[in-house]
Formats: sequence, C-alpha cells, structure tokens
Amino acid sequence: MNFNKSGKNSQKNNKNQSALTLEEQKKLEYSGYRFLGKNGHAGAKICHWTKKSLLNQGTCYKEKFYGIESHRCLQMSPAVPFCHQKCSFCWRDLSLTKTEWRGSYDDPKTIIDDAIAAQNQLLCGFFGNDKADDEKLIQSKEPNNAAISLAGEPMFYPEIDELISEFKRRNFTTFLVSNGLMYEKLKNLENEPTQLYLSLDAPNKKIYNELCNPQIEEAWDKLNKSLETLANFDSRTCIRTTCVKGKNMENPEEYAKLIKIANPDYVEIKAYMCVGYSRERLTLDNMPTFQEIHDFAGKIANLTGKKVTNDSEISRVVLLK
Repeated sequence: MNFNKSGKNSQKNNKNQSALTLEEQKKLEYSGYRFLGKNGHAGAKICHWTKKSLLNQGTCYKEKFYGIESHRCLQMSPAVPFCHQKCSFCWRDLSLTKTEWRGSYDDPKTIIDDAIAAQNQLLCGFFGNDKADDEKLIQSKEPNNAAISLAGEPMFYPEIDELISEFKRRNFTTFLVSNGLMYEKLKNLENEPTQLYLSLDAPNKKIYNELCNPQIEEAWDKLNKSLETLANFDSRTCIRTTCVKGKNMENPEEYAKLIKIANPDYVEIKAYMCVGYSRERLTLDNMPTFQEIHDFAGKIANLTGKKVTNDSEISRVVLLK
C-alpha cells in the first residue's frame, strides 16, 4: 500500500519503470516498510526505539547523545533500493539493491506528507495499549526529527537538497547518513542537515573493498574526497564506524588519520549487530562486546585528541567528541 494523500508526483525523467517491482515492494512491506508516493523509491518504517519510547521502555542512543525524542523521530529514506555498496554487515536484503537510479521520482512534499501519514497509521494501535504513554502518543502524531537513514544512499534522490529544505520548513531537525560515494553531490548541498553522518567502516582500501563491497570504480577515493568535504560543513558532522569483530577492528592509527582529515564534531564507534539479512553473511562471533567497543573507541580517542563523552551499552555504541 502506498500513502499518497495528494495523488501528485513529480516524474522528472522519461523512465516509466518503478524503482522496485511490486513483488519487491511487498517483500519489504511484509517486514514493516511503507512506500511513499507513486514511484516505489521512498519509504518509511517505525524504528524499534520509537515503539520502546512510547511504552517508556527505553530510548534510542541518539536521544541520550543529541536530545532527539525517539517517540517523535521519523525513520525514512528517499532512496530505499539505491546504494553503491553491498556491505557485509548491512541488515538489509542486498538482493534488492540497485546501483543506478531507475524510474521517475516523487517530490519532497509528497514524500514527507506520506511518511507522516504512514507513521501515524503504523502507530495507531498504540492508542489501544494501556501501557503506552498518553502524552507521548499525542506528540508522536507530529514527528519533529527525520532520520534520513532507513535504507539506501539518500544522496541518490535527485531532490535531496529540496527534501532537507522542506523538512526544515516544517521545523524538523534532520539527521542525514551517507556512505560518501557521491561526494560531488554532497559537496554541493545548499541545504545542510542538522547533523551529517558519514560512514567510515574501514581503515584502508583493502579492508574497505572486502567489507563494504563497493559496486563502482574508485569508491575508496570517492569516500576520501567526502572526508575532505566534511570539514567544510557548517552543520554538525559525525563519523560513524560500524565495528565488525575479526573484520575491521584493527589499525586504529589509520582510522585516526582519516578522522583528522574529516575533522568531525562527533565520532560514533558502534558495534555490528547480528540482525536481519546480515546473519546470512556474518555470525554472532563478529559482534563485538560493549567492552571491546569501549576499548577500540578509547584507542581512536587517544590518537585523534578526542574524548569519550557518552555511551549506550544496549546499543553498544561509544561517542567521541
């Protein structure tokens, strides 16, 4: 089911095929996705921590670190199936990944309207739950933070600049996550998100190619150019490293060198979690303990001149600032 209140969509190119087939969409809908607009490229899904927060059973580490209210967070993506990487640790179904944009696309207003409508419909059952927080339920109907990170690479979306601008117009904060392979588009963003995340999941090209499985040429060079670009952003910036035990938790001095180039406001050192489709590629043995994450984060902190300022044991993540 697609959520499209206005019935409008922007078909900016002459390709008529949808980003995903109906069969592919149904597969994702079964796992909780809801597609937005008419062209099958944008989607929303309720975050685990949004549900937890409504029941007062905990919140996302981003609430602890940055003050984002989990029950008012809208998890979405304007480019669900599109990505230039097929990372071993990704919890998504990589068989659905497309490396080139295909199909027409919907405009930012339609995507946001439909995302909010989808979120409200998916959460409506909590209004019949006696354990739910009534005040949070009312507030959840008006989300105020967009986590543009559900799936895919958001920089693929042709109107990503306009999407961020529209979210800002509606008084949303925006957390945008990028893998850095579309560095020219990243560099030319006119509307910066509230916080820009850049994924740095390897200390060198060899480990990057083995773990992140890039689908385009010169991917490591493109990522490094994005690291250089990050230092020029006025918004808050963050390097996020997903740590996979036995794969990329080595060479902290090489990570430190790359982090210094980007000069981010924050660094998140986070454990790979053995969930979803990643279980077909990795095992529980690849999931670091919280102590192992703390130890590795401490090494990087010492090498970059940053300090460990916060952590979340349940999410196995450590914040450097």
